[in-house]
Amino acid sequence: MAWLRRLSLRARLLIVSVVVLFAGLAAGGVVLVATMNFALLRTAHNEALATADAVAGLVDAGTVSDPLPAAPGVRVQVVDARDRVRAVSAGADRLVPILYPAELDALADREGRFIPGNRIGLDGRVRVVAVNAGTAQDPMRVLVARPTADLTQGLRLLRGTLLITFPPLVALLALVAWRVTGATLRPVEALRAGAEEITGGARPGRLPVPDSRDEIHRLAVTLNGMLHRLDAARGRQRAFVADAAHELRSPLTNMRTELEVAQRLPDTTDWPALAGDLLTDVDRLSRLVDDLLLLARADDETTRALQRRPEEVELGQLLAEVAGRYPTVEYERPAVPLRTVGERDAIGRVVANLLDNAVRHANSSVRLAVGADGAYQMIAVSDDGPGIPAADRERVFDRFTRLDDARARDAGGSGLGLAIVRELVRRHGGTVALRGASPPPGLRVEVRLPAGP
Repeated sequence: MAWLRRLSLRARLLIVSVVVLFAGLAAGGVVLVATMNFALLRTAHNEALATADAVAGLVDAGTVSDPLPAAPGVRVQVVDARDRVRAVSAGADRLVPILYPAELDALADREGRFIPGNRIGLDGRVRVVAVNAGTAQDPMRVLVARPTADLTQGLRLLRGTLLITFPPLVALLALVAWRVTGATLRPVEALRAGAEEITGGARPGRLPVPDSRDEIHRLAVTLNGMLHRLDAARGRQRAFVADAAHELRSPLTNMRTELEVAQRLPDTTDWPALAGDLLTDVDRLSRLVDDLLLLARADDETTRALQRRPEEVELGQLLAEVAGRYPTVEYERPAVPLRTVGERDAIGRVVANLLDNAVRHANSSVRLAVGADGAYQMIAVSDDGPGIPAADRERVFDRFTRLDDARARDAGGSGLGLAIVRELVRRHGGTVALRGASPPPGLRVEVRLPAGP
């Protein structure tokens, strides 16, 4: 069947349709002929039986006429127990019974059988029925022979008509199936042509959507949605690469400038100070590369789950350890343990990123707190800096996003801190939100993590 796979879908559908139509019509024709044959033969039997019942009534009443009444072409005999013919219809043999003695003995009352018509001077097969009549002292049997040539002639005519009309009918239906299949697959061809144009860059990335509300319409809508997501992903990737290159260029440029100056003025260069400046830039590069790697892995759906085995984390102790690295941060450890389940290092990084931002932009104070909030544990970081306008509080979670008045590049941030916070919190099944500080100005960041056991 390798040749079948090389054919077009339209041709394969046509072949399947023709085969199914052929099998269906053939089966229907066979069933029709068989049904008609059964019905006609049943009709012949019933007609013969009705004639036999009528003659049996005459025999029982003792009013048998000669000849016996019968339709043209029908042979009727009244036979006694010694197989002698006592009365006949017109055309019937007066000496020899229609059935042989063995056939008569084997035939029960009101039953019938077929015999060759040439035995009694008729064409084709003949249906013979037997009905008991007479008295117990003088039993009789009425034999009626009904020819079936006229019925089988109609059956042969039906069979011939079916054989003659069958091939043209199949051809006509194949032509209709070819046209209907072509019309059905036309939207698929339009989708293919549209995809080819999109691949070749001839037009924007959107496939034609058919007007019908069928499976092809849904396929086109789904493919357009996929293309839209791919375009958006490519756009984000291009923006990510461009922003990453820009961020990496800044510390590299600083390092190159410092090294070139030191190379030209080796006698006046403060090498320990230069080494300290270079280490600062190297640390900044290292943090930026780590952040980019974390976010790149976050874009991979297969790595969005927690990377390590989750463990029970006591937030009061963890926050105390992180806050200890920031002398200006105000933190009071809660009196009762507050637990969650997750990666200790990841949660610590979330808090450290928030404290870095708060310390960088605060005017005088930064406060860190943790407490229970229903089924969640809430970590709150507040500062008295310039804050973030409500319209921008969602946008700042985008990568490399800075606000001109509060997140300047020279403040030391890369624009990735809040993006990393949201990704790590999302991995732990939590949420993060920005709110205005109370009292203003300032900013309050609330992180909710599911409470542990």
